[in-house]
Amino acid sequence: MLNPRMGVEAEQEKLVLNYHNGALLKGRFTVNVLWYGSFTPTQRAIIVDFVNSLSIPAGAPLPSVASWWQTTEKYKGGSTTLVVGKQIMEGYSLGKHLNENNLLNLASRFNDLSAINLVLTANDVAVDGFCSSRCGTHRSINGRIPYIWVGNSEAQCPGQCAWPFHMPAFGPQGRSLVAPNGDIGVDGMIINIATLLAGTVTNPFNGGFFQGPPTAPLEAVSACVGIFGKGAYPGYPGKVLVDPKTGASYNANAGNGRKFLLPAMWDPQTFQCKTLV
Repeated sequence: MLNPRMGVEAEQEKLVLNYHNGALLKGRFTVNVLWYGSFTPTQRAIIVDFVNSLSIPAGAPLPSVASWWQTTEKYKGGSTTLVVGKQIMEGYSLGKHLNENNLLNLASRFNDLSAINLVLTANDVAVDGFCSSRCGTHRSINGRIPYIWVGNSEAQCPGQCAWPFHMPAFGPQGRSLVAPNGDIGVDGMIINIATLLAGTVTNPFNGGFFQGPPTAPLEAVSACVGIFGKGAYPGYPGKVLVDPKTGASYNANAGNGRKFLLPAMWDPQTFQCKTLV
């Protein structure tokens, strides 16, 4: 999902994502999480806190994760509330190299029609297309249950999938940012999880909001790739907030005192990529 070569100024031009008259995910949904491979308790807590913070402000000061997510309410039909549901610790049951059918198999471990199933792979798990063409994807089970896969890129391709917390693999070589939770791989996963959750609720079954072909669409956040703050341009994520104690870069506050760096999201009212700061 991340590609620093494609960042553009958020305010430069009008961007249109057409609505294709299909279903959107509105209402309350649980996010079931399958952890494939080895994740530490701290890594799991960071990701769970992020997902839960999307819909539960929990007293977090602005700008917040919840205020970022509220932009999805502008995509016709009201709000989408997400909360972490079931979790499965899978280990390495299918080995350390997975293909698309493996991901579908893992996502199908949950039997819940009112859920988004999230499959996360550890940093020592290779997935077909990972790094070379994708950092994660969202698809569906039989066109009914949406699922997302995201990989931890720290050991394999942080320059592609964990930018701006690592020097980019291609393009302009700007200064890398300090990850807000001290974990380049997981903080990079947060950016991709955020991107794909927004894409899932606004285009769950290839009939929602997107631009381009349905097989390779630009969606709510992927249309704004590389933009995290005002003034973004290729190789520069834009002006974001910096924690004076840790030097970490962020633009969203969350529950449990956490901070995250979230990408811009397309605003269907202004036709612009909207940043938090």
